Amino acid sequence: MITNTSSEIVLEMEPLGLSPESAYPAFIFGTLVYIFIVFCNVLVLITIALSKKLHKPMFILLFNLPISDMVGAMAFYPQLLLSIATQSRLISPPACFIQAFLVHLYGTGNLLILTAMAYDRYIAICCSLRYHTIMSAHNLVIIIAAVWCVAVTLPMVLIAMAARFQFCRTNIVDMYCNNPSIVKLVCEDVSANNYYGIVITILVQGGPLVVVGYTYVQILRTCVMNRNAEARRKAIQTCGTHLVVFLILQINTATTLFAHRFRGTSPYMRRALGVSILVFPPLLDPIIYGLKTKELWENIVKLFKRNVT
Repeated sequence: MITNTSSEIVLEMEPLGLSPESAYPAFIFGTLVYIFIVFCNVLVLITIALSKKLHKPMFILLFNLPISDMVGAMAFYPQLLLSIATQSRLISPPACFIQAFLVHLYGTGNLLILTAMAYDRYIAICCSLRYHTIMSAHNLVIIIAAVWCVAVTLPMVLIAMAARFQFCRTNIVDMYCNNPSIVKLVCEDVSANNYYGIVITILVQGGPLVVVGYTYVQILRTCVMNRNAEARRKAIQTCGTHLVVFLILQINTATTLFAHRFRGTSPYMRRALGVSILVFPPLLDPIIYGLKTKELWENIVKLFKRNVT
């Protein structure tokens, strides 16, 4: 039996299916995408940090999204690029556990941050007179601290529970390490892990869905009743973009997690959706919020003009 206490154990992820001729272009393309993701997210962070006009609850909450997105990119791209460069899909158990933790930290963090942003928009539109009281600096710190505390703690316990087992298999059934694929390496009773995973899924997926669903129903109702057409258009545009980002992440994440629990699900679909979670949000979030949020875009332009001149 193979055990994770052995110094010789090496895990192997699903092959990329790249020919030797296509490895070099794939490596260059992946590197450029990774650099672009880091550049765009850092640009959003720097713009919010340096622009005093953006030191508002909405943008302070948004500040946390690029951080989470870069955690996801860091979890996926360096290992992927190493695999392409070496033409090897081997990974050590410690590196696999670290990648799995970062992946789940990113997924949990993104959902909770988007939920906090939806709550902020709800207060701004539906309770505008009490906005500064409810979204005070003190309350904002509590919200952000709670988001990161939950985002770190739940995945940490999840991965720690998986790390206590010995492995009897070495094939990671996904394109990257995550909790479901790690648990499938174990031949012992993993009921406790499965129950904890279900509880986490319900809390992290269901909780935000209920909060966002309620807030956007209230926002829609308020917008319909609002006689100011310009204010209504602006609110719907801002919230509509946010809702699309949230639902895409929700659907892809839920489908990927539940696909592991049903044997009839296509592994190719599961892997494609799993990869999309780590590729598209980090790539598109800074573009969507940078272009669609007028105030942020204007400050990005000012930042460039200031550095050029």
